Amino acid sequence: MKIVAGVIINFVPLLIAVIAHEMAHGWVAYKRGDDTAKRQKRLSLNPLRHIDPLGSIIIPLLFLITRTGFVIGWAKPVPINYTKLKTPEKDIFLISIAGIIANLYLALISILLLYLIQFVGNITIQAYVGAFLLNMVIINIIIAAFNILPIPPLDGSKIFFGGINKPWAAKYINSEKEGFIAILFLAFILPSFLALFQINFNPLGWYLINTTKFIVSLFL
Repeated sequence: MKIVAGVIINFVPLLIAVIAHEMAHGWVAYKRGDDTAKRQKRLSLNPLRHIDPLGSIIIPLLFLITRTGFVIGWAKPVPINYTKLKTPEKDIFLISIAGIIANLYLALISILLLYLIQFVGNITIQAYVGAFLLNMVIINIIIAAFNILPIPPLDGSKIFFGGINKPWAAKYINSEKEGFIAILFLAFILPSFLALFQINFNPLGWYLINTTKFIVSLFL
C-alpha cells in the first residue's frame, strides 16, 4: 500500500505535468492552424500516447537516485508543422510558451486545493492528498522554470529566439543534440566531477531549487 501511495504521490504529478505541458503545445498549434497533433491523437489525456521512456522514466529516476534535490522530466514532444501556422513567427512564441503557462496554471490550481484540504476530516486522507498536491505545485513550477531556459530543445530557445529571422537563430534553435548534451553536463556531469574535489557546485540545481522555493513562498 505504501509503495502504491509513494508512486502516486511522487510520479503521477510528474506524469500529469509533462502531459499537460505537451498537450498545451498541441492545442495552441491546433488553434493556430496546425492539426498535426490532433490527427496523431496527441491531444489526449491517455498517458500512453505521451510517455517518453527517456524523459518520463529514466531521467526522473536518475534525478531521484543521484539525489539532486529536484526532479525534471518530459513527455514525447507533440509534432508541429510550422508551415501550417497562420502567422509562424508569432505562433511559434505562443505554442512554445503554452506549455509553461499550463504548468503554472496546474501549480496555481494545486495551491488553491491545498488551502481547501484542511477541511477534509480524515487526517490520513489529508496527509496523502496534501503531499500529492504539494508535489503537483513543486514539480509544475520546476518544469516551467526548466523549460523557460533558452537552451535547445527547451521552450525558452524558441520563446527568446524564435522570432528572430536570422540564420544563426534558426541554427541555434535546431541544435537540439548539442543543447541536450549541455543540459546533461550542467545537471549531472559537472556537479559529479566537482564533487570528487569536495566542491559543491550545481548551477542548474541552484537555479531550479531557489526559483521554486521563491515562487512557492509567495503562496504557501
